[in-house]
Amino acid sequence: MSVVDLDYDLLASYVGLLSLATTSIYLGAHGSLPPPRNADGTRSEEEEEMPERMSSSDAYLFPIIGSVTLVGMYLVVKYLGTAWINWLLGWYFSLAGVGAVCKSAISLARWALGEARWKSFDLVEFTIRKGTTSNAPALVSLALRTPSLFLLPLATIPSGLYSLRARSILLTDILALAFAHNALSLLKIDSFQTGCILLTGLFFYDIWWVFGTEVMVKVATNLDIPIKLMWTKNIWFGGERGFTMLGLGDVVVPGIFIALALRYDYHRAGSPAYGQRFGKPYFYAGLVAYVLGLLTTMSVMHVFGKAQPALLYLSPACIASFGVTGVLKGDLGAAWAWSDEGLSENDNEERPKTE
Repeated sequence: MSVVDLDYDLLASYVGLLSLATTSIYLGAHGSLPPPRNADGTRSEEEEEMPERMSSSDAYLFPIIGSVTLVGMYLVVKYLGTAWINWLLGWYFSLAGVGAVCKSAISLARWALGEARWKSFDLVEFTIRKGTTSNAPALVSLALRTPSLFLLPLATIPSGLYSLRARSILLTDILALAFAHNALSLLKIDSFQTGCILLTGLFFYDIWWVFGTEVMVKVATNLDIPIKLMWTKNIWFGGERGFTMLGLGDVVVPGIFIALALRYDYHRAGSPAYGQRFGKPYFYAGLVAYVLGLLTTMSVMHVFGKAQPALLYLSPACIASFGVTGVLKGDLGAAWAWSDEGLSENDNEERPKTE
C-alpha cells in the first residue's frame, strides 16, 4: 500500500484506541502500589483494606468461570433477545459507574494535589453502629476527605446521562476507563506463576471462543454496555464509518500482570519512600510488550478483515517480556519465586512518585 493509499482515519482510530488502553494500564498499575502510610506507619483512615490476591488455584478456574458466564450471556442474547438484558445491565453498570468514576476521580485529585496537600484537608467520617455506645460494632463506615464530597456529585453525571440513554462514545469510554482503573488498582495476582497460569489459560479461552464459535463475537457486538473502549473511525470524530473497539478484558487481564511487574520493581528497589524514583525494568518491558502485542492484533485484524482474539498476541507478549527481562537482569529465579503476599505490610510509609 502506498503512502497516498493509507487510511489515515482508520490509522488514527487505532492510535487512539491504543493510547486509551496503555494509559489505562499505566495509571491502574501505579494505583496498585501499596497505599501511602501516615507518619506513625499506620494506614490513613480513608484507605480501604487491601484486597485478597488471586492465587494459582483461582487462575486455573478463571477461564472455566469465564466460559460459563459467556455461554450464559450468549444463550440469553440468542433466545431471549438483547432488549431486556441491555436494559438490566445498563442500569447495573450505571449504578456501579458512580462508584467507579468517583474513586477514579478521587485518585486523580489525590495525585494532582500531592499526598501532603491531600492529607491537609479535613477527614469526614460516616459511621452507622449496631447500638448506641461509641464502641458498638460498625455496620457501615466511610471516611472521606472534603474534596471527595464535591467529587461525588460530579461522578454521578456520566452514569446519569448513560442511564437516560444519552449515550455516546465519550460516555462509554469514561465509564469503561473508570472500571478498568478500579479493576487494575484492586484486582491483584499474588505471583508471576499465577500470572502466567492466568494468561496461558485465557490464551486458549480467547482462541476457542473467537475462532471456534460465534459466541464471543455475538455477545460483544450485541451488548450495549460500557465494557469496551471505543474510538471513532474518523479523524474528525464523526461516527459515519463506525468505531474500533477493544474489550476491557483485553486491558484488565494483561494489565494486572503488568501491575504485578511494577510491584515487583517496587520490591526490588527496597520499597522506596515517597518522592524517591525507582527503576521499573519489568514494568516497562511489560508495557512495551503490550503495545507490540496490541499493534500485532490490529495489524492482523486489518489485513484479514476479521475479529481477532487479542489475548492470542497479548498473553505470549507479556509472558515473554517477563522471561526476557528476568534473564537480562539475572534474577529470573528470584522473580519466579517471589510472592506479592504481605507487600502492603512491609512497605515504607509513603508511595513513590511515578517516573
